This record gives sequence, C-alpha cells and structure tokens, in this order.
Amino acid sequence: MAAVKPSNWMMKGQVVVSCNCDYGCPCNVNGRPSTGKCEGGWTWHIEQGAQGDVRLDGLNIGLYCNWPAAIHEGNGVATYLIDERADEPQRAALRVLLEGNAGGPWGIFRRTFSELHGPRYVRYEVDGDTNLPRVLAADALAVDLEYIRNPVTGETIHPRVVLPEGLVVKEAALVGTKQFKVKDDHVSYDHSGRYGAFGFFQYFGP
Repeated sequence: MAAVKPSNWMMKGQVVVSCNCDYGCPCNVNGRPSTGKCEGGWTWHIEQGAQGDVRLDGLNIGLYCNWPAAIHEGNGVATYLIDERADEPQRAALRVLLEGNAGGPWGIFRRTFSELHGPRYVRYEVDGDTNLPRVLAADALAVDLEYIRNPVTGETIHPRVVLPEGLVVKEAALVGTKQFKVKDDHVSYDHSGRYGAFGFFQYFGP
C-alpha cells in the first residue's frame, strides 16, 4: 500500500526561544553550546495556520528538549506540548507536525531525538502583545523574558540576529530570561537568567 502523503500545511506567528546558553546563543551561528550541551526549546504562537482543511489559528504549541551535546549530534530527549483548547481534528493535525511527520523544523529536530514524549495538553497563557512575550503552560513551562542590560551603564540594549538560513526563525530579538523553567517527567530544568529570543516565523509543508 502506498504511503499516505501528508496534507499541505502552513503557519505563521511568533516563536519564543529559550535555552541554557549565554546571551546570543552560539548555536545560532553553528558554534558549540555555551555549557557543552543544549537544554531548551520553543513555543510557537500560531497567528494563522492550517493543515489541509483544519484551521490552527490562535493555538500554541511547544517543544522542549535535552541534548547531551550540540543539537546536530543527536541523542536528545524531548517532550511536546499542545494547547488544550485544540479540538480533536486540530490535535491530530498538530501531532502530525510536532512528531516530525510533515516536514518543517520538527521534521529536522525529530532526527536528533532518541526519545520524543507527548503530547501533553496544557492550558496556555501567552502574552505576545507587550514588548517582551511571556509564556505560561500550566505547571509544565514558564518563560518570562527580559532585556539585556549594559553591565557598565545599566541601560537596556536591543541586539538582533539575522539568520537567512535559519531553521526556526530568520530574524529575532535577542534578550534574556528572567524565568525559564520546564517541568516534565522526561525533560525538566531551570535556566532562568540565560538566553532568550523571539521573532516572526512562517513555515510551509510538507
């Protein structure tokens, strides 16, 4: 029997990035993780999206991971989160995407995991209308961003990164995390005070 081809899909919105690296994250430019390993992930707020006839507008999803070294070296353990407001057709569509079965960044990341757990359906609170996004997902995730400050003057600075070949985001504001905590049976850490970023994303597939 021929394999079923995944439905065409698209989504765009804002992605919030956080990990255990120093400000700026050397992984953005193919450097090694600041501490030698990568612990972090992404929350995507889908402003507009669809898989086939299933609309995904307004939903949130997350992928949080623990790799023993750099991401591309594999052997990662990950868990994924889906907005509990999604109905069953939306949940099914998002599972296909987050499990890496329809391309996009998740298809690449899936190759780096030895374990992928989920879905975990959670109540999201995402504030993307302020200057700095904030994400809460029940007791599973808390991300609260803050501006980086000049260590001499104390003034806030506003660096950005442009990544024409970027997998997750092409341009992002670089910030820090006032709070970054993940609590799950399989992936759990607190990397508050480390790297954060946010920016616009737009993906198409498969």
